[in-house]
Amino acid sequence: MIWCVEDDSGIRDIEIYALNSAGFDARGFEDGLSFWEALKKEKPELVILDVMLPQMDGIELLSKMRDSMEYSTIPVIMATAKGQEYDRIRGLDLGADDYIVKPFSMMEMVSRVKAVLRRSQPQQISKLLKAGGLVVNLDEHTVSVDGERVQLTYKEFELLRLFLSHPGMAYTREQLFTQVWNMDYMGDSRTLDMHIRTLRQKLDGYGKMIETVRNVGYRWEAGYDK
Repeated sequence: MIWCVEDDSGIRDIEIYALNSAGFDARGFEDGLSFWEALKKEKPELVILDVMLPQMDGIELLSKMRDSMEYSTIPVIMATAKGQEYDRIRGLDLGADDYIVKPFSMMEMVSRVKAVLRRSQPQQISKLLKAGGLVVNLDEHTVSVDGERVQLTYKEFELLRLFLSHPGMAYTREQLFTQVWNMDYMGDSRTLDMHIRTLRQKLDGYGKMIETVRNVGYRWEAGYDK
């Protein structure tokens, strides 16, 4: 089920129609409050979230979702008006999986929905990634530290998966943005640094294994244990 949160009824109806035509079940919400109340009863596969909404805007909603253990992994595509670059950057910094700029075509919207859903699906391979007491289960899409479950957002999980898959390899900021966010690096955004910082905090002592490589980017220090 794809949820479209859009206060313009004309745009919302077209979004739902386009998603239905592409084979998706879709549901619309005219404001942030009704969306948030519905979220307490049911979780969608993905949310297309407009920034400018009455009662509770899209940025506030995204922030509340990413701060919640229950809703933090739901993929979100932010819809912003042309020229609202600041809102796009804020959305990415808060953990949006993608953004789309109005006015957009319905074909572009459906294409972005499909791309985000592909990226957010757990990898169907039986494999564990380990570093001491840190265990990443790719089948279950879970992370545990010394036996305790750790709740990561989708982007944090993908960063950790990439680091543990290639310990010791230094990734440039551009490579990390391309492989995890699937978009070109935005030099004026602190998105990557914020995600690295929160990931380090959530991993407790193992966070020290994410090493900053000066003038390059980041890497997982091979062979280092907390």
